[in-house]
Amino acid sequence: MLKTEKNNLASTNLIKIGRNFLGILNDLKRRPEDAAIELNISLEEIQSIIEGTIELSSEIVDHAVKIWPVNKRDFYVIDDDCYTGVKIMLSEESKKSSRIMERAGKPYYEYRDTAMSRIAPFRPEWIMELCHVDDNDPENNSIQWNNGHFMHQFTYFVGEVNFYYKDNNGEKKVAIMNTGDSMYITPFVSHTFATRNNTKSNGLILALTYGGKLTGDVQQELSSLSNLGVEYALDFSTKNSSIISLLKYFCEISSISIDELSKRVGIKKEQILDYEDGKISIPHDVLQKFAEALNVNLRDLLPNDKIEKKVIVQKHNDGKKWSYPNLTKCYEFLELVHTNTLPFSKAFELEVNNTDDKKLDLRAGLHQYVYNTGNNPIVINWEFDGKEFSENIESGDSLYIKPFIKHNFRGNGKLLILRIGGKVVGDSQRELSFIGKNNTERAISETMQWFDPKGNN
Repeated sequence: MLKTEKNNLASTNLIKIGRNFLGILNDLKRRPEDAAIELNISLEEIQSIIEGTIELSSEIVDHAVKIWPVNKRDFYVIDDDCYTGVKIMLSEESKKSSRIMERAGKPYYEYRDTAMSRIAPFRPEWIMELCHVDDNDPENNSIQWNNGHFMHQFTYFVGEVNFYYKDNNGEKKVAIMNTGDSMYITPFVSHTFATRNNTKSNGLILALTYGGKLTGDVQQELSSLSNLGVEYALDFSTKNSSIISLLKYFCEISSISIDELSKRVGIKKEQILDYEDGKISIPHDVLQKFAEALNVNLRDLLPNDKIEKKVIVQKHNDGKKWSYPNLTKCYEFLELVHTNTLPFSKAFELEVNNTDDKKLDLRAGLHQYVYNTGNNPIVINWEFDGKEFSENIESGDSLYIKPFIKHNFRGNGKLLILRIGGKVVGDSQRELSFIGKNNTERAISETMQWFDPKGNN
C-alpha cells in the first residue's frame, strides 16, 4: 500500500473514532464542555477528537472508564482492512501459513489460512486430513475427537473423507463424504475427520467457521452476567415448548401474572395453565391475542418453523440447481447444505460460464467468502467507491467481499461461495429499517450533538 493511502486510511479512522466519541457523549448526555471538565482536558482537545484531527489517547480512555459507566472497547472502532471492498489471499500465501496439528502424538491435520478480514464474521480453514482409516466404524481407535467449538461450521469436502460426529443423543455417527458434499454443525458438537484408505491423496475440507449473534458484544454481556446469563437460554427442544418458553419470558419481563393475562385475553386461567403444561397446543388466533396483550409482535412468540438437527449432512447430488441471471445465464448455482436456524447463511457451488457480458450481475447484502475450487483461473470484476477493479483468482486462491458490492465472475471454472449475514441482518436490520434510511448515517456514525445549544424552534 502506498504511503498516501496509509495516511488516508489513518485519517478516516480518526474521523470514525471521533464520531463514535461524540455518540458516547450524546448517550451520556454530556456536552463537549462537560466532557472537558470531567476528563480534565481542554475543550479544544475534545473538539479536535470529535472532528478527527487528533488521536483519542489511551490516557483519556482510562480516565473516562473510571468516571463514566462505559467500557474501554466502547471507544474503539473496527479497523477496516478491506480497502477496496474485496480482500484476496493467494494460494501461495495460504501455503506459508501451514501448520501441522498433532493428536495423540501423531500428525492429524494440516491447517492453512484462507481469506479473512477484521470486518468479516468468518474464520475459514483449509484442513487436510492426515489420519487414515481402513473402515467406517465411528468407534475406530485411530480417530481423535475434539470437544466442539463456539463457532458455527459449514464444511465443503474434497476427496474421500469420513466425517465423524455425535448426534442429538450423544451417539457417535459417521458420514461417508466425497467431493462436493457438504455439512453444517452447530456450536459445541464434538466431531472429527479422517481420510479413507486406498485413496490417491489425503482428503481435504474447507471448514468455514463463523460467529453468529452470540459473539462480540452479546458474548461480552453474557460474560459480565456470569451464571445469570444462562437464564436467557429457553427450552427450544420442540415447537410447543418454544412458544410456552417465550410466552412465560414476556410475561415475566412485563410482570404480568396469569390472572392479569387471563383478564386481558378473555381466556380462563385454567386454560392458560393447560397451555403452559403442554396439555393442549395454543391456536394461532389465541397466540395473536397473547401478543396483543403483551404488547409484542406475533413473531416474537413464534418459534422456528422447523426444529433442526445439530448436524446436517447433504450429498452433492441432492442440492438444487438453477441458472442466473435469467437472460445471460452466466452462472449455474448449486445449493449446498443449509439450516433454517440460520436464514442468513447461504452456501453455493458456482459454475462460471464463459461470457463477454461486462455487467456486474452479482450483489448480496451479506458478507461473502469465495474459494476457487476448480483448476482454471477466474476473473472477478467489481466496483467500490466509484472505482472499478479487476483481479485474477487462481486455483486455491480465496477472497472476502463486503456486503452490497456489485461484482461479477468471468471465465470458465468452479467456485465455492459462503454468504453470511453477520450482526446486522435480522432484528438489527429491522431496528435500522424502523429508524429509517434518513437517520441511518447517524445511527452508523454520529455527526451532530443531540441538541443545538443555539436553539431550534
